Amino acid sequence: MLNSLYEKAIAKRGFIQNIESDADIESQLEHKWFNRFIDESKDDFSIAAGDGSFNKKKFLTTNFCAVGAESIIYDGEIKKIDDSDIFDISHVSFLDELLSNYMAIYELKCALRAIKEYNVDYYMFDGSILGDLQNAFPRGAKLPSKIKENLDESTLKEFERRLANRKYGLVFPEIRDSLKMVELPKDELNKIEEYNLHLASVEKIILLKELLQYRKKIISISKTSSDNDLFHWNIPDIAFLDKFTKKQGMSLIKHKSVYDKAAFPYYNDFFKGITFTIFYVRFQNNRNVLKVELPYKATNDEVFELIKKINALSVQGYPYLLNKAHNDVVITGRNMKELMKIAKIYETTNREVMSW
Repeated sequence: MLNSLYEKAIAKRGFIQNIESDADIESQLEHKWFNRFIDESKDDFSIAAGDGSFNKKKFLTTNFCAVGAESIIYDGEIKKIDDSDIFDISHVSFLDELLSNYMAIYELKCALRAIKEYNVDYYMFDGSILGDLQNAFPRGAKLPSKIKENLDESTLKEFERRLANRKYGLVFPEIRDSLKMVELPKDELNKIEEYNLHLASVEKIILLKELLQYRKKIISISKTSSDNDLFHWNIPDIAFLDKFTKKQGMSLIKHKSVYDKAAFPYYNDFFKGITFTIFYVRFQNNRNVLKVELPYKATNDEVFELIKKINALSVQGYPYLLNKAHNDVVITGRNMKELMKIAKIYETTNREVMSW
C-alpha cells in the first residue's frame, strides 16, 4: 500500500496551491495591517497566565484519563498554582469533548484563584473565550431529559454555592448525585457520561461568568484561528497575515459580540451584553502573528498600552508565561505510563499482539 501512496504523492506533487501570486496583496493589507514598532512597557504590573492539558489511555473495558491545569503568576517573582486529577471513563464517542470540558473547569478555577488570591493586574488565556461562548454547549451527546427537567434557578444557585466553597476539583458530580441522576434504569446506566458532559458544561459556563466579572484583567491569546472577518479570504486571517507580513506590527482593531444565534438558557443577557475587542499582533520581526481578544470594548489607546505590557514579558515574539505554562502542564504519553504504574493500573489494550 505504501508504494501506491508514494506514486500518488509523485503524481499530485504540489497539489496544495499557494495563494495566487497575482493577487493585489498590498491593497488587501492597506488600512488593515500596520507595520509599527512596539515598545516594551516600563510600568510596574503583575500578570499571570494559564493553560491546561489532558491525555488518555484506552483499555478494553475503560479509558484511563489524566487532566490538569496550571497558572503561573509573576509579581516580581514566579509563583505557581495547579489543579488536576485522574479518572476512569467508559467508552463514549464524545470522550475528547468531555475531557476538554474537565480541562476547561480546571483552567478557569486556576485563573480565578490567581486573580482573587494574588490580585494580578492581567491574566492571559491560551485560546479564545469568545469561541468558548459561541460553542458553550455539548455537541457529542443529547441533553438528558432529567437534567433538562431539573436545571432550574435553584440548581444553578446550588452550583454557585458549592463553587464558592470549592476552589479545586469538579463540583458537578455532587450536583448529579444530589439530583439522584445516578439512580437510572438499568438500560440507561451506560448514559452516565452524557450526564457528566452536560453538567460539566454548566459548571464551565458558571465559572466563565464569574471570570468575566474581571473582564478588564482578561487577555485571550491564540496562535491559530479560523476567523476570516478581517480579509474575507478563503483562508483564516491569521494565516493571511503570517504569509504576507513579516515585520513587527498590528492589525485593525475590531469589535465583536457573541453570535445572536448562540442562545444561553441561563445568563443569556450577561453573555450577550459583552463586546469583545479583537486584533492581530506580531511582537517581533519574522515571528508568528498572534490573535488577541479582550472581553470588553477597548479603545485604541488601551490596546496600545496593553500590547506594550505583553511585549515586555515576551520572548521570541510570544508571551513567556504562556509558553512556560504550556510546557509545564502538557501530559505526555510517557507521563501516562508513569501514572498508570504508580496507580497500579494494569489492563490489556488488545493491541499488544501488534508487537508479535
